Amino acid sequence: MKQNDNIIDTYKSNLKSYIDNINNKDIIKIISLLKKTHDKKGKIYVIGNGGSASTASHIVNDLGIGLSKKNIMYFNIESLADNCSVCTAISNDIGYENIFYEQIKNRLKKNDILIAISCSGNSSNIIKAAKYANKQGIKVIGLTGFNGGILKKISNFNFHVKTEIGEYGIVEDLHMIFNHIIHTSLHKYAKINKQIK
Repeated sequence: MKQNDNIIDTYKSNLKSYIDNINNKDIIKIISLLKKTHDKKGKIYVIGNGGSASTASHIVNDLGIGLSKKNIMYFNIESLADNCSVCTAISNDIGYENIFYEQIKNRLKKNDILIAISCSGNSSNIIKAAKYANKQGIKVIGLTGFNGGILKKISNFNFHVKTEIGEYGIVEDLHMIFNHIIHTSLHKYAKINKQIK
């Protein structure tokens, strides 16, 4: 039992230290981009694999339903990992690396943005979609971990959690905290500006 206590305390301590090192300026820039996208009626596409796919869904829930049901903001936002039929059809027919690229190909418009989530920053399907978005002049927000990989380099905006390679838990925790900071900030912003009571 004592060994378990040590493991838990170490994880908690590590998580706290990463939270304390969050770069506020990076988040403020992303919040500003999201506000502009909202005001210009652009669409937000969110992509991720595995645990990051769950984070993508959670972001859509919070920025979509979470804000709209309180009459705060109405984001046009979609997680491209949520349609199992589409993802498996693309994967089976033309390859897993195409599951997000094929869904945004010829759909992106001027004021749209792409939120790409990858702990390693090197997932081939994430990178292919992000590079395509870049070529279309679409802003890419990268959520990364470890050393950032390719995604950190090609993102226009980045929330990076620098950890040892393979430390998925901490990175995914921080990505979810990022989501909740964004949601809370947009909610408070609207309240301060008397958009809601």
